[in-house]
Amino acid sequence: MKFVFAFLFFLTSLASAAPRPWSVLHACSYQPHANNDGDSFHVRCGAEEFVLRLYFVDTPETNLLYPERTREQAEHFGASLDDTLKAGARARSFVREALRGPFTVTTRKASAPGRAKDPRFYGMVEVGGKNLDEMLVLQGLARAKGVAVGVPGEKARAHARRLQLMEERAKQEGRGLWARTK
Repeated sequence: MKFVFAFLFFLTSLASAAPRPWSVLHACSYQPHANNDGDSFHVRCGAEEFVLRLYFVDTPETNLLYPERTREQAEHFGASLDDTLKAGARARSFVREALRGPFTVTTRKASAPGRAKDPRFYGMVEVGGKNLDEMLVLQGLARAKGVAVGVPGEKARAHARRLQLMEERAKQEGRGLWARTK
């Protein structure tokens, strides 16, 4: 009997470790909230509301709640702390504006730890036929960094590489925070 219980426990732990299937949530809407920023924001999809944390990108912080992270972001962009915080505010505004209308979220509802008390999941956003992570990177408002995962139809490495190339382009063109590069 102990063997059967142990075997069932083992199978249950394997099942819980397996990645959840992808869900595509249509007609989602951006929900204003004080904690929203460029890479983490409240969304409503049907009757469900949660915080979405974008895969693949990191936008500058909007405050000094995590000073080491903000300093590290400033160093990455070669910008001052003040310019980095201002770029974080621009990223938040860019996302709010880009998501004025309905958009699509692709997620496995993998938990994304953070300071929000609401459920927070990793995901991707498509709006107007474009990926939000790519839009942010091309505007110089995000860097290609963060949790990467193979998404339906594309391997993680290919998507991350494309974002890195977009970041180089934004840097060469002096877009967004790259315009403040020292």
